[in-house]
Amino acid sequence: MSGHQPKHVTVLMGGWSAEREVSLVSGASIVTALESKGYVVRAVDVQRDLAGLLAALTPKPDVIFNALHGRGGEDGMIQGVLEYLGVPYTHSGVMASAVAMDKAMTKRVLGTVGMPIAQDVIATREAVLAGHVMEPPYVIKPVDEGSSVGVRIVRAGHNGPAIEAEHWVYGDTVMVEKFIPGRELTVGVVGDRALTVTEIVASTEFFDYTAKYTEGHAVHVCPAQIPAEVAEEAKRLALLAHQTLGCSGVSRSDFRWDDGKPGVTGLCFLETNTQPGFTPLSLLPEQAAYVGLSYADLCGWIVEHAACHG
Repeated sequence: MSGHQPKHVTVLMGGWSAEREVSLVSGASIVTALESKGYVVRAVDVQRDLAGLLAALTPKPDVIFNALHGRGGEDGMIQGVLEYLGVPYTHSGVMASAVAMDKAMTKRVLGTVGMPIAQDVIATREAVLAGHVMEPPYVIKPVDEGSSVGVRIVRAGHNGPAIEAEHWVYGDTVMVEKFIPGRELTVGVVGDRALTVTEIVASTEFFDYTAKYTEGHAVHVCPAQIPAEVAEEAKRLALLAHQTLGCSGVSRSDFRWDDGKPGVTGLCFLETNTQPGFTPLSLLPEQAAYVGLSYADLCGWIVEHAACHG
């Protein structure tokens, strides 16, 4: 840290998205880690109350660590508020956050640089309720949620609607994406470095919310036991996504790898997360530890690379 006085860091956590509980766990762990590094830390449980947030940020801290997940926290909304206040904050800025949160826009942008992406259809909720808009198997996704919230796989031979009207609370637009068979891979990026590749082996049908945040529901194979050329290509693509989307600090990109196809041809990009989790089960800190960067050092690195992006 520069200077003789420790930096005052405010950690934003909680929020009002479907990922609120995950954010609270991430935030608490980050607070402990930053205090161990000598920072003066304050935690703020963010509510949907702008006046309350502004009061909580007075006087202004030196840095804001954004530990929010989901809508309001990683879609450019809170980033816009922090830009207006002129307080350096961690992770990506307004534009990168907004684009990466929108799965359809992410794929449109990354398609221009040769990213391998799955075929998809952006459909209305009514169209998906009425019948198949793509030949099964396919994956149903909310366009702008994280942590696999709302995701489901529709298998061949599925009868009935792909989504249940009373349970679909994710808006009027639905991403219907071709199902890619194979293995689940993820790559964390810190600065200009792709860390390593982790394979996720879930006990559930896919790496869903339960598998992500419940101990014992998924095995993280780090590093993934895959051919070196596939690992290097996954790392290259993760860094390409990070840079093309304009991400800052850290990100994590997810892929499917169809190991029935030759070489790297089976790799398919899924999404980029600009606010990776920092829970005890989270993937980015685990990858950082593998390359020799402790949880506390990773949090400190993120703080020291905070910025305003406007």
